[in-house]
Amino acid sequence: MKKAIIYVVSDSVGETAELVTKAALSQFMNENDYDVYRIPYVTSVEVLRGAVYHAKQLNAIIGFTLVNSKLREFLLQEAKEKEVECIDIIGPMLQVMERTFQKKPREEPGLIHKLDEDYFRKIEAIEFAVRYDDGKDPRGVTQADIVLIGVSRTSKTPLSQYLAHKQIKVANIPIVPEVEPPETLFQIPAHKCIGLRISSEKLNSIRKERLKSLGLNDQSIYAAMDRIEDELAYFNDLVHKLGCPVIDVSNKAVEETANTILNMINQPYWEIQSRSADEL
Repeated sequence: MKKAIIYVVSDSVGETAELVTKAALSQFMNENDYDVYRIPYVTSVEVLRGAVYHAKQLNAIIGFTLVNSKLREFLLQEAKEKEVECIDIIGPMLQVMERTFQKKPREEPGLIHKLDEDYFRKIEAIEFAVRYDDGKDPRGVTQADIVLIGVSRTSKTPLSQYLAHKQIKVANIPIVPEVEPPETLFQIPAHKCIGLRISSEKLNSIRKERLKSLGLNDQSIYAAMDRIEDELAYFNDLVHKLGCPVIDVSNKAVEETANTILNMINQPYWEIQSRSADEL
């Protein structure tokens, strides 16, 4: 069967148009049954005229995101005259918003992709989370916005990455009875350190599944209840010494724990200090 051909036209990158187009195509055919050709950064009617011409020759469809109203109108008219199927992906949304907000759109391509200050803060936080993951470098403790501590398999790394996407610099430290925690943990304000508590039963289940996924014996000491109880007792003693907040992650998804942390750090300092660990 002859492959379907779709031209994706945009006055920016064209990523949005391509994603929407492929999402629609998936309802009709497999990925190998079509070709999508992206025509980005369109600024002239000549390029649009050429796109319509080629689409006509190949019996192709055109999907487009053009924020410039003149280019949008030209393409629709040109396609109509040449009898080429042409879908305006963003235009109807812009028109409805213009009526609703009673203001004209900026008509500036690529605004959503501009590298603003927030973007750079997020990238910096992500790089920070990777650099200071799993206690790799204790110097990160004093530079972090938040330090997560917990025994193995309490979601410290995914939490660090999730919070990094919220522009928060997170370091995380694994708590192991045989390894002294870094002295820097005792040098930062208590509210900047957050302990992740988990029930022994839940941790036992998680660790057994982890061992199985690695093709290892799930009866290893790593998943043994005696060992887990020792680790958790050591953890509880440490967070008591630190006087830091503690969140029970036993039955929480990463997103739930992250939201709890975000709510905590958005409160005034005195409110955080006044809350007991049991409230979290």
